Parts: sequence; structure tokens; C-alpha cells
Amino acid sequence: MVRETAQHTIAESVDLAQPLHLDAVDVHLSGISRDPDELLALKLQCLRGGLDIGYVGGGSFVDPPEEAAQRMIQGHADVDTAAFLGAQLLRVFARHRWPDTVEQQQALWQPMIANFQELSDYAAKKGVVVALQNHDNGSFAMTADQVLRILLETARPNFTFLMDTDQWLGAIGSHPRGEFDPKVDLYRDYLEPTAPHATYVRAKIYKIDSGTEEFLDYPRILRILRAADFDGTLGLVFELGERNRGGCEECVRKAVEHLRQVIGAVDA
Repeated sequence: MVRETAQHTIAESVDLAQPLHLDAVDVHLSGISRDPDELLALKLQCLRGGLDIGYVGGGSFVDPPEEAAQRMIQGHADVDTAAFLGAQLLRVFARHRWPDTVEQQQALWQPMIANFQELSDYAAKKGVVVALQNHDNGSFAMTADQVLRILLETARPNFTFLMDTDQWLGAIGSHPRGEFDPKVDLYRDYLEPTAPHATYVRAKIYKIDSGTEEFLDYPRILRILRAADFDGTLGLVFELGERNRGGCEECVRKAVEHLRQVIGAVDA
């Protein structure tokens, strides 16, 4: 299991991860320097802490054609950084408001696929795996059908899927947080169809005061992943807000204990 660096610095995340015997940290590229000396220092700090670097978080690739070239320059730089750090993969998004008409959708869809193909081809030369993350809020990858279509049409062996357990259209962790569409079955509609394609999983934690995640059913999620033969990295992602009385470190500890218990029970 890993801990992503969202509200903590890298140094704080390493200090938090070590005593919990976690395996890695995830890094958001928007929050770190691209200076080679600083990147090397980050890599060495993780190495000395016994931590791998899981994914590095890149950007989105849904753009009008006239903006694609600039976006691809940034994408290539993200690939280079992922390769330098030796990360397991580069996370990418398909962020964009879903258009109202089919014509508008298709005008952005095909260029997006071309962007993902070009990025994946460049990444393959660097030994980097690219992974699309689902996201519900303004995205071309907010349902299982959309994710599966993108994977099929991009059709690159190093273009894979990074499953976020709850960033799906109408799910409880979408917007507004804590509300959900009663017609949506997160597990049946989204997780089961996409689990066979997941190479990495972001395990969202919302409310853990009791020692058990209350928004999401992790025993069910782990059974879905095991049924799909998933044995990859499970990254802890905290969206704690004011729902939890305890501090961040206490919540991290409870979440780690909870998921380890769930994994042990499912694998027993």
C-alpha cells in the first residue's frame, strides 16, 4: 500500500509512511520542482526510506486541436520526469466538461484518443506506463463505458487504467461529497466492468473515525479486485474534510489498519 502526497510534503509523507511499513508514496507533479538535482534528492530520500515511487500525477489530454501541441509538450516532460524518478506509472486524466451534443463530443473525443496514442508511443520509448484515471467531475472518463472505450480506441500496450474507487458519475464521493445517485450501483456499474483493466488502484478514504471506512464497502471492493486477478498497488487517498474528528495522522493509521484487515480477510 502507498500514501499519496496531497496535503503533505514529500518529507512528511516519507516520515509518515515508514513507521506504518507502507511500500511507496505517490507524487503529484504539479506540486514538485522539475529541477534534476531536486528530483534526484526526492528519489534518494524515498530510497533511503525504503519507499518506491508509485505513480506520478500528470495532466489532462482533452483539448481543442489548436491547444494539443502545447499540451503534448507538457506530457512529454511528465513522461521524462516519471522515467527519471523510476515511477511505476504516469497518471493522466481526460478532464473536460462533457459536451451537450454528439457533434461537440466527437469533436473532442477523436483528438483526445490521438493525444493518448502519441503520448503512449513517446512513453513506450522511455519505458513508462501511462494510466488513465476515472474522474466524475468534468471528464470524458466518468463512467465505465467511457473508460473502456478510451482503452479500446487508444489501443497501446503501455496505456492502462488507474482505478479510483469512487470518482465516478453519481457515486458517493463525487459532487456534492456524501451524496449519490440512488440509480447508480458503484460496484456493479463501475468497478466490476473496469477491474480487469486496472493496473493500479486509488483507495479513497472519506470517513474512518470508527476504524472502518463508512462511505465505501472495501470488503466488496477487494473481492471485486481479487476476482479480476488484481494484485497490483493499492494507494491510500484521503479526502477527510470535516467528517472525521481525528487528525490526519490518526486517520492514516486507522485507514492502513482497516485495509490490511480487509485484505487479510479477503485473502484468507
